[in-house]
Amino acid sequence: MDLDLVEISPNADPPVCKITDYQKFLYQQKRKQKELKAKAVKVVVKEIRFGPNTDDHDYQFKLKHAEKFLNEGAKVKAFVFFKGRSILFKDKGEILLLRFAQDLEELGKVEQLPKLEGKRMTMFIAPKASAKKK
Repeated sequence: MDLDLVEISPNADPPVCKITDYQKFLYQQKRKQKELKAKAVKVVVKEIRFGPNTDDHDYQFKLKHAEKFLNEGAKVKAFVFFKGRSILFKDKGEILLLRFAQDLEELGKVEQLPKLEGKRMTMFIAPKASAKKK
């Protein structure tokens, strides 16, 4: 009859088997996996770059962008990039990022506090559940 004996649940007692077309069974499993993958929520990470001496107007401009990203449901990765000898101003960069987190407090929560990695000081902010408007 061109059918195969397929073991469905090997850990059950007794093991569960089914008589079916094995190729059709594989196809259906692959389709189920594809559907689950399509339904999975994709996390978008938007980056915002600062310098240690970022001016107030530039800061406000980038703050508005971050608010927009958080309202869309994306995570925000804010980082201060230290170029050359500006690495001496690590404290300025940290203060800038903490101020940034404080200004976005009502829209998102800090996922990772400012952390220096090489020439970058990074911080992640995730949107709060109520901030998502999808």
